[in-house]
Amino acid sequence: MKNNKPDMIRIQEQAECLYNFTAVNQALDKMAHEMTERLANDNPLLLCVMKGALVVVGHLITRLHFPLELDYIHVTRYQGSTRGGDLHWLVEPREELQHRTVVIIDDIMDGGLTLASIIDYCKQAQAKAVYSAVLVSKNRHRETGVHFEPDFVGVRTEDKYLFGFGLDYEEYLRNAPGIYAVCE
Repeated sequence: MKNNKPDMIRIQEQAECLYNFTAVNQALDKMAHEMTERLANDNPLLLCVMKGALVVVGHLITRLHFPLELDYIHVTRYQGSTRGGDLHWLVEPREELQHRTVVIIDDIMDGGLTLASIIDYCKQAQAKAVYSAVLVSKNRHRETGVHFEPDFVGVRTEDKYLFGFGLDYEEYLRNAPGIYAVCE
């Protein structure tokens, strides 16, 4: 059992709110509009990148009013840490990707290695088309070999450590009702 983290309250209270709940919902509305324009006739398969995108996907799919299927993939570099490490594949999608339009939905794009690896995985599985969507894209240098930006982006932020609306701080604070920057 994990130890209680009472200092998480202090971390949230001291954090800078970059996007409040209303702003995040406006960003999700914008993403849904853009996704509808591009994907409404494609019967896409949405892949939720666990755990962070769980909250994002839950709020986003209620705004998408066209046929779609939902599955998930669990790939992580953080494993409860605040620094990314090696990529760990925990769960592959259960749905067939071949000949499908696939939309990978993640909470954030930092350096881009995780998303790039999932995109490559989908292409190797012979997906017809692969799109990426993130609630947050950090304005920062991408990792070596990452030469793309997500197709759908909710908000952009400076390169700070963030939490809230699915993004975690040491596996906590995913439930914060906005996007916050940790004050250091």
